Amino acid sequence: MNVREQSVNAIRVLSAEAIQKANSGHPGLPLGSAPIGYTIFADFLKFNPKDTKWDDRDRFILSAGHGSMLNYSLLYLFGYDISKEDLMNFRQLGSKTPGHPEYGHTPGVETTTGPLGQGIANAVGMALAEAHLAAIFNREGFPIVDHYTYALCGDGCLEEGISYEACSFAGANKLGKLILLYDDNDITIEGDTDITFKEDVAMRFKAQGWQVLKVDDVNDLDLLKRTIKKAKADTERPSLIICKTVIGYGSPLAGSHACHGAPLGADNLQKLKENLSWTCEPFEVPQEVLDSCRAIGKRGAAKQGKWKRLFKEYEAQYPDLAALYKQYMSGELPDLKNDASLLDFPKADATRNTSFAILNKLADKIPNLIGGSADLAPSNKSNMKKRSDFSAENKAGSNLHFGIREHAMAAITNGMQLHGGLKAYCATFFIFSDYMKHAMRLSALMNLPVTYILTHDSIGVGEDGPTHEPVEQLIALRSIPNMKVFRPADGKETVAAWISALTGTSPTCLVLTRQNLPQYENSGLQALKGGYILADSEKTVPDVLLIASGSEVEQCMKAKDVLKSKGVDARVVSIPCVEEFEKQPQDYKDSVISPDVKARVCVEAGSPYSWYKYAGDYGEIIGMTTFGASAPAEKLFELFGFTVDNVVEKAFRSINKL
Repeated sequence: MNVREQSVNAIRVLSAEAIQKANSGHPGLPLGSAPIGYTIFADFLKFNPKDTKWDDRDRFILSAGHGSMLNYSLLYLFGYDISKEDLMNFRQLGSKTPGHPEYGHTPGVETTTGPLGQGIANAVGMALAEAHLAAIFNREGFPIVDHYTYALCGDGCLEEGISYEACSFAGANKLGKLILLYDDNDITIEGDTDITFKEDVAMRFKAQGWQVLKVDDVNDLDLLKRTIKKAKADTERPSLIICKTVIGYGSPLAGSHACHGAPLGADNLQKLKENLSWTCEPFEVPQEVLDSCRAIGKRGAAKQGKWKRLFKEYEAQYPDLAALYKQYMSGELPDLKNDASLLDFPKADATRNTSFAILNKLADKIPNLIGGSADLAPSNKSNMKKRSDFSAENKAGSNLHFGIREHAMAAITNGMQLHGGLKAYCATFFIFSDYMKHAMRLSALMNLPVTYILTHDSIGVGEDGPTHEPVEQLIALRSIPNMKVFRPADGKETVAAWISALTGTSPTCLVLTRQNLPQYENSGLQALKGGYILADSEKTVPDVLLIASGSEVEQCMKAKDVLKSKGVDARVVSIPCVEEFEKQPQDYKDSVISPDVKARVCVEAGSPYSWYKYAGDYGEIIGMTTFGASAPAEKLFELFGFTVDNVVEKAFRSINKL
């Protein structure tokens, strides 16, 4: 047995041992796909294990994230900052080897995977980013941006709808440096895939514009290597390599769903070792295997050194481009908070329109801004007017047409942001954030500063009716840890939302109206704090607090005047972003929502659940507890109680409770 075959078996045994020690995990995929992982890392992947953030590294994505021990075994063998002890602590609290790969937690892991299909879409986003940056920066003789994205998926990934959306997009845009390796083992948790999955996968991908290749036996390492070379050679089409594998290869459970998501058991682990002629102690590998893999890892440092020398020559010949490249990669931004030109909004307008104006001002200042919409750009105002469109023919374009593929759009945008060098956003109607939810959750989990433009907020959508009128979506997104949800009341609050999105370290949702809203004299960048006093009372202690977000701030501002005429002095509080408001010091929050004022009215055209803590024991909430209806927006606001008269009535009701 040569060192390459020994290395493949080392991956298998280390993976099975770690899963057995944890008494938890998925041994089937690592045992079957070990030859795929090894061949990618040993023969193709451009990487430096000592610098996991090298710009021009190749990316490897384990979309089938349940097989995480495959990834960890590879990282350990090839010299990343993963120790034998880390493998032994698989799935234990605080270890570098959690149950599914986590970006930012384990060195060398490029994205968080586990929810099937997400990794494929992330890989599409990374390949898109590479193609876009290459089109901007590469010059003859200077391939500064020149790397591939490899993704390993399983049957489950391809059954998920997101994979179809993402792969269709990749084929249409000819992302030729994307290589997807399909672990075709015919098994899922419930048994043979034939019970639900009978399609011709090769024909599906050919129809989507992919090069399709096959490897009938992944244990033939030479054949696998030749096939990946062929995939790399076609840079006009993304490539799918259908790899015939045996789940649980080498163990007595090979070919059975019994080894998909449970440890092999001590006896079966021992039989695996016997079948592979493995005699090492637990978590040990032959020295020649470790030496061989580590030598390959060290060669990556030499490749990075060669790239650095090339970049120095590039910098001498193209100093302006090199400076721009460095700016892209650094993530540096202009001083947006002190840019008065962003705050000029003289007339009433829909916040989707003010967002459009801001986006285009930002596009002039931030060259690496990139994004687009799920076929709704004219409606959600998400295109950059002076920029060209990204396409198979123009990869330098930065307006993206995602097609009607909301779920993949969000995950592809995550992939672009993960790649580095770009400020990525995407857009759709707010109601369709439901289609995007899992990818949005993952952007929050990974601390990715993706911007989500979500227009056509609330029952203000009007005649489109309840299918298109968001009710529960605000509370759903606010419930995601690390997600910021901005619902601005006017143009200046929308500026604050954009600044927060671009300068923050977590994702941000911009929830925007179709209907016109006033511009308020006292609004502004104080909205960066999430909540502030928009119009104060004349008394030291107001009689009542009127608290709202977005479009309902207008009713509160008008109600303040009506209450004044009735001898009641109100303070209007705008809370465009609950998450940012909650981060403020308690004394600031108390200065805005005074604990001494028990009479309160909270108003938002969505689920009331966000507002109970602010309403307190005596407050009133005007919210949506049913679905909407189909009618002109002004009729719906009246029908559901979002009126000045109702705010005034609720204010008196709250006061009378005291």
